[in-house]
Amino acid sequence: MHYRTLNRASLAVAIAAAGLAQSALADGFIEDSKASLGLRNFYINNDNRNGSAAPSKQEEWGQGFMLNYASGFTEGPVGFGVDALGLLGVKLDSGKGKHYNPQSKAFGGTVFPTDSDGRAVDDFSSLGLTGKAKVSATELRYGTLQPKLPVVTYNDGRLLPQTFSGGQITSNEIDNLTLVGGQLEHMKGRNSSNSDQGLSIAGANNAQSGQFTNKFYYAGGDYKVGKDTTLQYYYGNLKDFYKQHFLGLQHNWALGEGVLKSDLRYFHSSSDGKNGNDLSYYTTGYYGNGITKGKVDNRAFSGLFTYSIKGHSFSAGHQVLSGDSDFPFINDGDGASSYLTTDVQIGKFQHAGERTWQARYAYDFAALGVPGLSFQTIYLRGDNIDTAYGSQSEWERDISLGYVIPDGNLKGLGFAWKNASLRSGLPASAAPGTAAQRDQDENRLIVSYSIPLL
Repeated sequence: MHYRTLNRASLAVAIAAAGLAQSALADGFIEDSKASLGLRNFYINNDNRNGSAAPSKQEEWGQGFMLNYASGFTEGPVGFGVDALGLLGVKLDSGKGKHYNPQSKAFGGTVFPTDSDGRAVDDFSSLGLTGKAKVSATELRYGTLQPKLPVVTYNDGRLLPQTFSGGQITSNEIDNLTLVGGQLEHMKGRNSSNSDQGLSIAGANNAQSGQFTNKFYYAGGDYKVGKDTTLQYYYGNLKDFYKQHFLGLQHNWALGEGVLKSDLRYFHSSSDGKNGNDLSYYTTGYYGNGITKGKVDNRAFSGLFTYSIKGHSFSAGHQVLSGDSDFPFINDGDGASSYLTTDVQIGKFQHAGERTWQARYAYDFAALGVPGLSFQTIYLRGDNIDTAYGSQSEWERDISLGYVIPDGNLKGLGFAWKNASLRSGLPASAAPGTAAQRDQDENRLIVSYSIPLL
């Protein structure tokens, strides 16, 4: 663990210790504690169908261990507590030909970090500590965070999850209103043990010579209007990169024997600080006359409508991006998530000017008397992508099948198969800052289980 990480962890523990000193017994702290050990066996096979860059096929298999501990709060007007997240990934299979990274340690592989020889490391680990304090219905957390908000959401698509570090306040003092605000300083990638990574965006996130910041400010809230409607507003500011406003509306409408859910999202993203005039802070997109990097300039509007009835779910959606840049989000280049309805297994469909249609179908086999078995398929097609070589398009088809044992001694043991194919009109390789995408076929096999410890 890095020295700076230890300092932050020590500070988080100190916050909790200050409260514990008030109550030696700390009844709530101990009695309300919870702990679990999450196990995830993860295999991925990614077949790059075009392009000459090595590797043409990436294949890795590992076993992940996720130890989660959450204390209760000490008694008194101000309650104090501490959480811990221990992560360990162990390599089961990953040859150099399937992991090989010509950039060496500067970039991780699909699942594992890379050693000095370009191979996957045998194992990687990290420890995150979070101090917390609670007054009434308001909670302050400082240390390791896993935010899941419209302007920043952590990625959990590999063996171990991505984490961030910083501070966050969440308040539920007003009925039906949840307010959130915070600042993030660093992140740890899903294929890394380095918790001191700075924050960046596409186009500026080169691990060897890129630009990074340690300031991401965010605030916003969710307001429930009755039991069926939620309104959202959030603001995010990645210093020297972008400012982003988000508006959201979610509504459930009982229709016949089923329910129609509407999910509307709008983002307005603009340049901040050095991104407006420093080439090294520019992001990706298309700015005309062959220019493929520039300042953040993006609007994204989407609507996804899902009708659920008797185990079936039918969805249709459309997303429109406008402006010169791609959609911006915190992205260090080693796996990140955005809050777009088009962020799926392989692609994100977030290029400048892109317009995407999508259709989804899911079925819960509990309706047929087989609880725990589920199926989903998704198809997306994006076109009108602005590039230096004309308007381009792409499509992706995803299939997933999962089963979670619903009862008995192995209750909660889960099995999942995820298959995806992406085909793109973008070139398989291009100059830095120019849109590029290899055609891919991907399979993931996941076995997961959680063991309660407290």
